Amino acid sequence: MVNPKCIEKEAPTVKEKAELEQENGRGRQIGIMGGTFNPVHIAHLVAAEQAMTKLRLDEVWFIPDNIPPNKNAPLTSAKDRATMLDLATKDNPKFRVKLLELFRGGVSYTVDTMRYLKEKAPQNNYYLIMGSDQVNSFHTWKEASTLAKLVTLVGIRRPGYPQDPQYPQYPMIWVDAPDIQLSSTAIRRSVATGTSIRYLVPEAVRKYIVEKGLYLDETNF
Repeated sequence: MVNPKCIEKEAPTVKEKAELEQENGRGRQIGIMGGTFNPVHIAHLVAAEQAMTKLRLDEVWFIPDNIPPNKNAPLTSAKDRATMLDLATKDNPKFRVKLLELFRGGVSYTVDTMRYLKEKAPQNNYYLIMGSDQVNSFHTWKEASTLAKLVTLVGIRRPGYPQDPQYPQYPMIWVDAPDIQLSSTAIRRSVATGTSIRYLVPEAVRKYIVEKGLYLDETNF
């Protein structure tokens, strides 16, 4: 069993490099992916990998919400969601899971998280990776203008959504990625109706869902 409090994957060489960069004031280029990850699936991982490689980021940090501000679906426990994230990302040394929103509690607002990260390591540059649907609703986020100054906004291009933001005051870098029409809601629905989710989530995540009996309640999507 993975202990969520221990999900801080830093290989010694990466940690040493980060400490040296901080001492020299250069900082790192870090992608941020937030969400409920209820559960994490391959579209999340593909988007993170494409953004990381195309923007030459040093790492991508997955930060699960405690309570999302704009979603009403019942959440699987923080422990289960964090464990599935750890299982999904453990084979990629540049993917890390950060539990600061779970530990902080309450409603999870991205601007609060980014303020904390910038105060803790002002030398780092952060890239907020969002799907096109999130881009379109970004203007409704808490303190969107402040958040846009704290991070570089990155949109994952998705068919059917505009390639340019409707609100030009929030400049956006667009990244092309394979079109994977998949959502956590669809995963939960498939589990509840007995449909296979093999290859839609990492195999370790699929096995965990089966082992724990997650998402069997048809009202949980």
